[in-house]
Amino acid sequence: MLTQYLSDFSFYFRIGWHHIISADALDHQLFILSLVAIYTFHNIRQILILVTAFTIGHSLTLILSVLDVVRFSNHWVEFLIPCTILITALNNLRLAGLKPQTISINYYLALSFGLIHGMGFANSIRIMLAHDQTIGWGLFGFNCGLEVGQIAVVSIILIITAVALNFFKVARRDWVIFLSSATFALSLKMALERLPL
Repeated sequence: MLTQYLSDFSFYFRIGWHHIISADALDHQLFILSLVAIYTFHNIRQILILVTAFTIGHSLTLILSVLDVVRFSNHWVEFLIPCTILITALNNLRLAGLKPQTISINYYLALSFGLIHGMGFANSIRIMLAHDQTIGWGLFGFNCGLEVGQIAVVSIILIITAVALNFFKVARRDWVIFLSSATFALSLKMALERLPL
């Protein structure tokens, strides 16, 4: 029995990891980028709160969707995901000159937009988990894979930010504007391509 649980955990962990790390996960990666664009390694406490808020949001709708308590149109979910990036990027541009420690709205964005991203994750694995006898263990493995993937993406972003700010001497405000403008442009293109008709 334990071997089966470990096997299921490993299987769903890999799916969760791949769902964040793969080239097909650009929308989720862009959302993480837009969330942490205003932060550096010095703001690790705020970043941990952000990741936790996002995790709570997407875990809740992931569980409810997989258990078929709530269900949303895949077309609308795929459209709303780039909209979450658009809003977060615009918020960054509005707050670019402020100190990250004074910004609290991103926590609420991470939590509420995590709900939308959870629906996107659920649409990927709902059928698979619905036929699994160990659905709780599968959800746990999938969420763990997602979290490790998110931490990897956040780490890469913070390393690139550290290089830009410390070695190339880019001003933090300019860096935030650059990252947020780029994510805004890419997410706008995605949103227009995914408009539900």
